[in-house]
Amino acid sequence: MSRDSLKVLTREVVECQNCPELREYCVRVAREKRRAYRDQEYWGRPVPSFGSADAKLMIVGLAPGAHGANRTGRMFTGDRSGEFLYRALHETGFATQPTSISRDDGLELIDAYITAAVRCAPPGNKPTRQETLHCRPYLAREIDLLTNVRVVVALGKFGFDAYLSVLRERGVIRSLAAFKFAHDREHRIALNLPVLISSYHPSQQNTSTGKLTAKMLHAVFAHARKLL
Repeated sequence: MSRDSLKVLTREVVECQNCPELREYCVRVAREKRRAYRDQEYWGRPVPSFGSADAKLMIVGLAPGAHGANRTGRMFTGDRSGEFLYRALHETGFATQPTSISRDDGLELIDAYITAAVRCAPPGNKPTRQETLHCRPYLAREIDLLTNVRVVVALGKFGFDAYLSVLRERGVIRSLAAFKFAHDREHRIALNLPVLISSYHPSQQNTSTGKLTAKMLHAVFAHARKLL
């Protein structure tokens, strides 16, 4: 049931037209392209989540990169953020290979599922509040469908707040203020809910400045592995 329902959700995400300005931006980026990828066909549509319906680990990011997932059609694929993420996932046993280049490169996730707060690449990596709200039901449905999830890793405060906002809307928590974002911090929300781990996002801004190192990101998923 979960597999079939996730397939339905994937089709809905890919066909989503809820944010016309965001869709126009993604299509324009796909048409104009970056010089390095001039000979490639961009995906240019909302990007579906990626992973196993039986996942025990859910990873929540911000949104597709304009020339990463918006180009390749797979979460965290084809950019520097993905290089950091998939290397850490492979090292900790959550991915079959350390690189993610294209949708058909053979990469598979092991007991893991990658999603995002927003499914279209936003200008400047900054979705509007309305765009975020339009995408939130997709995340909420994934939370319901992925019944084996025991740990959630939120990459960046945006993904952290998106996940907690679903719980707040359901009355599970009273406010987000009680949960302080910090790197590799563990949050126990309720006995019947997954453990939440907050992490810095592997954005190029964070990794190029040393705010997030490969060792630090590895530690986050080693932490998740230990909890599982």
